[in-house]
Amino acid sequence: MPSSLRSKPYKVARSKTGLGLFATATIKRGTRIIRYVGRKMKNADADKLYTKYVFELNSRYSIDGKSRRNIARYINHSCKPNSTIDIARGKIFIKSIRRIEPGTEITYNYGRGYWDAFIKPKGCKCDSCVAGRKRARKAAARRRVRSKG
Repeated sequence: MPSSLRSKPYKVARSKTGLGLFATATIKRGTRIIRYVGRKMKNADADKLYTKYVFELNSRYSIDGKSRRNIARYINHSCKPNSTIDIARGKIFIKSIRRIEPGTEITYNYGRGYWDAFIKPKGCKCDSCVAGRKRARKAAARRRVRSKG
């Protein structure tokens, strides 16, 4: 069967933070899931763009992935991701770092530069950070109750 007719192991769907990429089939650890595609440009030119979809390829070039044809742009950030970046021969791939079950959102860590520019000012909304804040609020509430009693 031609590769263009094979179904992909993912789909774009609604996530807690907007749209996200979700597994539709089990993805084994070490699998290249999808390629991050877009226009290749010099970093100096990419720095002039105000878009969240610019991906630095190396010290000279970046990929402008804002096109909706770039399905990998829907992968959200996580502080505890299930995939990572694999750059090979000037191409960017998203690769699983553990088994991903159907229905699970595919995530990777966007890195320090993106974190400082876009995530830190608004607060991280990934599942692990949201769960951590909930645990901290519950613990603080228990401490307040104990101190009153």
